[in-house]
Amino acid sequence: MKRVALVTGASAGLGLEFARQLSERGHPLVLVARRKGRLDELAAELGNARAVAIDLSKDGAAAELMADIENAGEEVELLVNNAGFGLIGPFTELDGKRQREMIDLNVGALTDLCHAATGRMIKRKSGSILNVASTAAFQPGPRMAVYFATKAYVLSLSEALHEELKPHGIKVSCLCPGPTRTEFGEVAGFAGNGVFDHIAMRARDVVEIGLKGLDRNRAVVVAGWMNRVVAASTRFAPRPVARKIAGSIKY
Repeated sequence: MKRVALVTGASAGLGLEFARQLSERGHPLVLVARRKGRLDELAAELGNARAVAIDLSKDGAAAELMADIENAGEEVELLVNNAGFGLIGPFTELDGKRQREMIDLNVGALTDLCHAATGRMIKRKSGSILNVASTAAFQPGPRMAVYFATKAYVLSLSEALHEELKPHGIKVSCLCPGPTRTEFGEVAGFAGNGVFDHIAMRARDVVEIGLKGLDRNRAVVVAGWMNRVVAASTRFAPRPVARKIAGSIKY
């Protein structure tokens, strides 16, 4: 079986940068996203990658993806769970179906892929998982309630798996970026926000920090010193204070 790095949400933003940096490290890649055209272009650019166009928010999509990988004679040595999106607005006013799709992608697909990949990793006693959460994981987020909640799940799951899988020789890290210059803000609904754009990190830097953290098997990796300060402060602040501060942010 050919051992590959599987990168979800690889057609743009952090996922695209993960693909490029892992390719530079010599990893054969399986690139996953909905947009086939973008994936094919990236796979051609990298040369050591193949593209699988699939919507991971759909029921059974993770199982379909893993079957495709097995049928190609591959097995996942490194899993980067990067696919996800956010929405901004009052919980009751945002589209319910779209919010459920966010849960299915940010939480459901990520969990399914972790579960599917770890079986073979345990047998081999090797493998790595990098789950992309957010500094949103550290507090509740009024007006982005579901997104913040999904990232809190990703952080909690990743920390638990870090401890469970460490004795099997498997590395698990959770990368928690703050504002980053990607398409995320455009999808979420706050593109062009001056404050966001001013403090946002480059995707290249965030990915480099995340991969170095995974190399060291750090359970939680917060990208950027300012984001580390914010994440630490929310952990020690009273919950009412944390949620009021998060709710006061103007996206």
